[in-house]
Formats: sequence, C-alpha cells, structure tokens
Amino acid sequence: MAEIIIRGGTVVGPDGRAATDVTIRDGRIISLGAAAARTGARVIDASGLLVMPGGVDSHCHIEQLSGAGLMNADSFASAGASALIGGTTTTISFAAQHPGMNLAQVVADYAARAEAGAMADYAFHMIVSDTSGSTLTEDLPRLLAEGHRSVKLFTVYDRVRVSDEAILDVMACVRATGGLVCVHAENDGMIRWMTRRLLAAGRTAPRFHAAAHPREAEIEAVGRICLFAEFTGQPVMLFHISCAEALAVVRAARARGAPVRAETCPHYLFQTADILDGPAETVAGYLCSPPQRDAADQEALWHGLATGDLDAVTSDHAPYRLDETGKFAHGRDAPFPKIANGQPGLGMRLPLMFDAMVSGGRLGAERFVELTATAPARLFGLARKGRIAPGMEADIVLWDPAREVVLGETHDGTGYNPWAGRRVRGWPRMVLRRGEAVVEDGRLTAAPGSGRRVPMEPSPAMTPVPGALP
Repeated sequence: MAEIIIRGGTVVGPDGRAATDVTIRDGRIISLGAAAARTGARVIDASGLLVMPGGVDSHCHIEQLSGAGLMNADSFASAGASALIGGTTTTISFAAQHPGMNLAQVVADYAARAEAGAMADYAFHMIVSDTSGSTLTEDLPRLLAEGHRSVKLFTVYDRVRVSDEAILDVMACVRATGGLVCVHAENDGMIRWMTRRLLAAGRTAPRFHAAAHPREAEIEAVGRICLFAEFTGQPVMLFHISCAEALAVVRAARARGAPVRAETCPHYLFQTADILDGPAETVAGYLCSPPQRDAADQEALWHGLATGDLDAVTSDHAPYRLDETGKFAHGRDAPFPKIANGQPGLGMRLPLMFDAMVSGGRLGAERFVELTATAPARLFGLARKGRIAPGMEADIVLWDPAREVVLGETHDGTGYNPWAGRRVRGWPRMVLRRGEAVVEDGRLTAAPGSGRRVPMEPSPAMTPVPGALP
C-alpha cells in the first residue's frame, strides 16, 4: 500500500486539535507533523477540513435474529455501506444466542457471516440467554479468552430475558476472565403489567408503546444492575439510557465506586415521545425500547454527556423494514407489542452528532471525537482504533464542516430513514479504513468481506473492583 500524507487539515482528538500533517504507511499512522512526500506517495489535500478518527459504533444490530425471532433487514454488506458512508469505520454488533442454542456455535456462525460480508471492521458482543450446559463452564470462558470480551444480557423479552440469578452467574464468569457485561435494563414485570392493561382497554395503537414502557421500569432495572455490579465487582455497561432518573441512578452508583458505564443514542437526544403521535404506518418506524421521553430528559442526557456520566453515543441500529418482512410481520393492524422495536441509525449517528456538537457548538469537536470514537474503542478494548496517533490503524474521516445536507438515503437495507428531511451541517468528504480510501465524495469503493475482525483486548474498563466475590 502506497504511503499517504493528509496535508493541510486540522487534526482533532479528545484532548485538542492541531494543524498538522498525518503520514500513513501500511495501514497505520506513522507520524503527525510536517511531512515530505516520498516518491509514489499519495498526498490528500485536507485544507479547510477536520481530520477525525473513524467512528466506532459499539451498539448496532446487523444480520441478527431478534428476540422475537425476526431477522433484521441488514446484511453485513448493506450495514457496512451505511456505516462507512456516514463515517463509521468499526462496528460492534451482536452474536445472539437464543434458548437451546450452543453459544460457541452461535459465535462461529455469526463470524462466518461477518467474514463474508463486512465492509467496516468489526467486533461482537455475545448475547447470552441460556446459561445451561457448557455455556458458563466452557464456552463463555473460552470465547472471552479469544477476544470476544463483551456479553449482553436482557432483563426483558421472552426469548432472551435472563433471571437475576443467571445475571449474577454470568457476571461471575466474566469477572474471572475479564470483560464487560452489557445490559438492556427494563423491568419486565412492570412492562407486562402495563401492556396487559393497555390492551384490555383497547389501547393497541403504536403510540401506546411509550406508556407500556414507563420510565419507572428503566429506573428500577438500571438501579438493580448497578447494585449487581457493586455486589460482584464486575464492570457493567448500561445500554441506551433514556431518562433523567435512570441517569441519576448511574451517577449515584459511580459516586459509590460501582464499576458502571453508560451510553445513550441519538433518538433519545433528538426525539421526544410525541413523535409517536401519528398514523401507525409512520409511527411504527420510530418504535424503540426504551421509548423516547421528553425535553427535560434530553437536557439531562446532554448534561450527562458533558460531565462524563454518559460514556458514549451509539446508534442502537436496529433495522426493520416498514413492511410485512419487518415492522408489520404480524400485520399492519397489529397491536403495538407485535411491532418490531428499533430504528435504523448506523449511517446517521455521526452526521446528527456532528451537526449538534460541532456545527451547533454543543460540547464541541473534541467531545464529539471522544463520545463517538475514542471512548467506545477504549472501553471495549479496541486498542488500535478510535484515535489519530502514531501506531494506530489509519481509520480517518475528513469532515467538511461547511457542507449542508438534507438527510435522505441511508444506504442500509431498511428502506426508510427516521431522520429524512432533517438538515445537517457537516459531512464526511473522505473515509479511510486502515489507510485505504473507501469513501470519496459519497462514492463507496469497499468490497464485501474487506472488513476485518478486531479482537477485544483487556481494558481498564473491564478490570473488576472489590466486591462480594472472591
């Protein structure tokens, strides 16, 4: 691979920015500073552009069978196209075990799909829903040691929900090897109770989804998982925090020394529950769990991003088409519990956040880099991702801060964009993945299967703290 010099741009990291050249050789960054081009080197003029690390999206569902038994709309190839065009060069998606499945086989099958189709580089979380047999005695310890150091657990959904005792068993297993336990935390009983009452009253339309997932369900489950982390000493990542009270629970747990991290997503920062007021054909595209909350919650989440109580912004990309293969698999008049949850967002995450944080001045470019690239890579042990520094893999995005775009096509397999029509300022001009220009002026040149798996290395975020376990 020819040497590349990115010249004339402003390099941005979580700790500051500098007008400097970036020299790349054999897919790695070899130096920052004034560089003289060697014979055959490619010189990229980045004048007027912001030179930022490629995004790391540590929460996205790709080519995955859902807890409801529905395959989502994205292959690794279609998801990768959307990711790269939107400036994300590394994804962490989910190898999902359902009850009765062998975890090791699930991961092997998922790895084969990724190897064949991925365009972005990738790692996996392992969804564990069945702790019987060899799962905790053999399979999970071996997979953790092989660099799959993240496990996801659900406290809700019939096919993937695990008991409190099983959660503690998994935490103990992961603690012994080193890794993160990630949790979708909502109180299942509260949601079932509310859903039953709403359906009995004839309140079946999609807009009642939010009422069926009250904030109290999130507050209780987040608090319970924080106590489990404190009790076991096992580090935890709480996914998609949506409300002020749940964030306050996280903040209090961290103040006590509990090993707890947390993230949020663009749909909680930019959408409120009133987006669910409308015709079912439209509203179904916005359903997600937890649901959107209100403006006061949005302000609390932004404050949490500023203070560090929230560690990352992820997409929670969950792509289901607005047809009978996806959202309306149970019919177009299906009650809200039968409508697939999730929004596509893999390609939109960075443009939305850049527009708000960099163009809009909310927290700034350095914090944008930290929350969307550096922190996710650091937390999940992707040691050579998420920063522009010598020795790092050359995953780099040249952002044009002046370009305005009206959001439309997402390039994924979903067929709709929940952000369509929104105008953003700031757009990726060029995307490099390991030093290869895979997007130039919106044109994608990466081939399916060209993405590489990135093993998770032990990270400080995975280090247990003292707890009740020996």
